[in-house]
Formats: sequence, structure tokens, C-alpha cells
Amino acid sequence: MSAVLTIREAEELLYREALLIDSGRFAEWLELFTPDAEFWMPAWRDETTPTEDPERELSLIYYKGRRNLEDRVMRLTSGLSTASSPLPRTVHQVTNVLVTSAGGDTGEVSAAFTCHRFDVRMDRTHCFFGRYEYRLVQAGGLWRIARKKILLLNDTVPTVLDITAI
Repeated sequence: MSAVLTIREAEELLYREALLIDSGRFAEWLELFTPDAEFWMPAWRDETTPTEDPERELSLIYYKGRRNLEDRVMRLTSGLSTASSPLPRTVHQVTNVLVTSAGGDTGEVSAAFTCHRFDVRMDRTHCFFGRYEYRLVQAGGLWRIARKKILLLNDTVPTVLDITAI
């Protein structure tokens, strides 16, 4: 028997995701995603229009399937990537969480975010902000992320973007 996604359940999942990324608990973070999850940050076609198809248009980040996210986490945490070592310190603030549709064992969720990021190597602080769009599904009695779309609203991106910064 499935239950309709509540605002509290959506908030709990999104807040947990932010905490797991910020605390570097990547194995737990990956468990929030379904095996076929899509993780996508579209590029901007022009000043007002983001790209719409990650398979055919430019994306800032695109991972299809949790396995690809697992590969990115392995590279981040292996110590072999000089661009990722040491990992930046981050704080994600997730707000304005809304369940935009829910029924059966799926739900669509919208939220706003800000990520403050300190790059230890460069002694620089950056702030990224934008909107999230999620598709959540209930699996085994738990809500999981089947799709995460990140609409980055920064005009300029002063550093490399990664899963930890958005």
C-alpha cells in the first residue's frame, strides 16, 4: 500500500540529502537515489531559457543512473583527483520546499537552494544558488530520488561545478 507524499516527507528527504553532502557521507547520499536516477543541471541556451533535453543539448552536469553518480563519488573521495583534494567545505540551505504533485507512489517537489562553498586550496569562497526540481518515488516504504534537476541561477561560475557545490 502506498501513501501520498507529504510536505514533511519531502522536506525530510531534501534536508537529509543536503546534510549528507555537506558532511561527506557520500555512501549514504547515494542510497537516497534509485538505481535509474537522473541527476541533471541544464546549461542556459540564452539569458532566459535553459536547455531542455540532456540527451541532445549541452548540460553543465548530467548523470544517468546511480552507477554514474557512484563513479563520480569514487573519483571525489579516492584522493587521486587533484581538483577534488581536499574536498571543499560546503553548507547547503534548502528552502521553499513544495510538493507540486503527488499521487500513488510518486511525487514532484520544487525547492530553492543556496550552497556556500569554501575552497581550502584556493582560499576562496563561492556561493551558488538556484532551484531544484525532484521526482520522488516510494520504494520499500521509503521515498527515494528518481530525478533531480538543478537550475543554477548564477550569472557566472567562478570555479568548477561538482555534485558537492549544487
